[in-house]
Amino acid sequence: MATDGLAIGSGAGFSGDRTDAAGPVVATLVSRGGPAALIFETLAERTLALAQIARRQDPATGYEPQLDRFVGPILKACVEHRIPIVGNFGAANPRAAAARLQALGRERGLPRLRVGIVEGDDLSDDRGRALLREYLPPGLAAREPVSANVYQGAKVIADALRAGADVVVTGRVADPSLAVGPAMAHHGWQETDWDQLGRATMAGHLLECGAQVTGGYFADPGFKDVPDLHAVGFPIAEIAGDGSFVVTKAERTGGLVDARTVKEQLLYEVHDPAAYLTPDVVADISQAEVSELGRNRVAVSGVRGHPRPATLKVNACFDGGWLGEAEISYAGPNAEARARLAAEVVRRRIGDALAMRFDLIGVLSLFADDGGRAAAARAPGDARDVRLRVAAAHADRARVERLLAEVTALYTCGPAGGGGVRTSLRSRLSTVSCFVPRERVPARFEILE
Repeated sequence: MATDGLAIGSGAGFSGDRTDAAGPVVATLVSRGGPAALIFETLAERTLALAQIARRQDPATGYEPQLDRFVGPILKACVEHRIPIVGNFGAANPRAAAARLQALGRERGLPRLRVGIVEGDDLSDDRGRALLREYLPPGLAAREPVSANVYQGAKVIADALRAGADVVVTGRVADPSLAVGPAMAHHGWQETDWDQLGRATMAGHLLECGAQVTGGYFADPGFKDVPDLHAVGFPIAEIAGDGSFVVTKAERTGGLVDARTVKEQLLYEVHDPAAYLTPDVVADISQAEVSELGRNRVAVSGVRGHPRPATLKVNACFDGGWLGEAEISYAGPNAEARARLAAEVVRRRIGDALAMRFDLIGVLSLFADDGGRAAAARAPGDARDVRLRVAAAHADRARVERLLAEVTALYTCGPAGGGGVRTSLRSRLSTVSCFVPRERVPARFEILE
């Protein structure tokens, strides 16, 4: 790594990620020495909406439920070795997350923990709803959102770090911005250093999904073999002053970093390689080159940056009704025919009251379709281990509950040998996006000591 470089490690790629992943990353950062930071990306669209619901039920909650397990084991080492932590684990309640972090610090004997709280993303209050009415589709403008959050950028994170934060807690920010913020603060970049920001954005993009760049979501036995996937290590990006970077991973861990893993993640969720839109910059990887420097060391070059968009993206989540799922198993001779007959019984019992999906798990499920056309086009086979899954969604809970009751009744009213019925009913969320002028949704930070 260049002498002016900053090493940024990834501690998590989503809310349900492994909570022991950050330990080897921090150990590697400490052993290598030099400036470093650690990021946690734990926030998805549905995750944030569920956090908002939790906060409304209990104002002391609404942040990442695994916060203690993610941060607790590495907090003391990070503070003692001056490795700032940046995470969007604040979710719907960054202030409550900050208070919990300070409690974790006291429990670990840290006399002082400076926590930067980033706010300005939450548009679910009266001011935010009034703003959204101007930009949401007319049919949704009058509805009450479950959550509404704008994707903020890196500058406010950088400002909090420059102000001395040991940990920076955010709600919704763009995922790559979690890494761009520390790079801005360390290298002293300005908001218009487009090439540097574009390169750091792609470094953040490679880090944001955790193990996806080190062999996770990549392994395919016999085609793309990954050593010791059970102990896959999380990535580290070494970012130089000009924004150029090298991707590596935690030492003494499984997985791998090579040109293939980097290329796959580089293109992951990028709609236009020449114009990857973020709040900080429009990154351009159309001329990017990926080079293997050695074992588990890959350089990315040729990334450019262009002026950032004038608007910021908002995700608004609304009540989406109810989703019901029910399953029942059939095994042995003629099992597939019995499962198909069970599906027909439910279809005729429910009629047109619901649009239903039928899957024959073990025969046709992932490649099935909601209209049942794939199943109808496939001649019945002789599968001997089949699980029928029926699913439907509707605004009327009672209609969905009736479907679950009909599948349960197959125990005694359906084909021979049905068993193992399991039902599930849960509320759904629907997401709508819009764009608002960035000057109308400013971000801000505060240091809690």
